[in-house]
Amino acid sequence: MAKKAKARIKAPKSVTVGEPFEVKTLISHKMESGQRKDKKTGEKIPRMILNKFVASYNDAQIFSADWHPAVSANPYMAFHMIANESGTLELTWTDDEGETFAKSKDIKVG
Repeated sequence: MAKKAKARIKAPKSVTVGEPFEVKTLISHKMESGQRKDKKTGEKIPRMILNKFVASYNDAQIFSADWHPAVSANPYMAFHMIANESGTLELTWTDDEGETFAKSKDIKVG
C-alpha cells in the first residue's frame, strides 16, 4: 500500500494504580468500501479497509475489534482500561492487504 497511515493516541502519561482511564485513538486511512466504481473505467474500486484493531499493554492483549466496510475513513476508537504497573500501550491496525500500522505510548503508574 503506497499510502501511509498516520495514527494518534491520546492517553494520560501517568495514572493511579487500579483507576480506569480512557484511551482515544484516530488513524488516517482512506477506507475504500469496495462498492464504488472508478468514474473513468467503470470498474469497481477494490475494497481496502482497516479490518482489525488490537490494543496491548505490556505485550498482553487488552482489547480488539474487527471492523467492516461501514467503518468511516479515518476511524476513531475510544476505550477504557486499568493499569496496575507501568508499561507500554501498543495499538495495531491491520488492513485488507495484511499491512499493519502501529503506535505506542508509555504509561507510568504511580
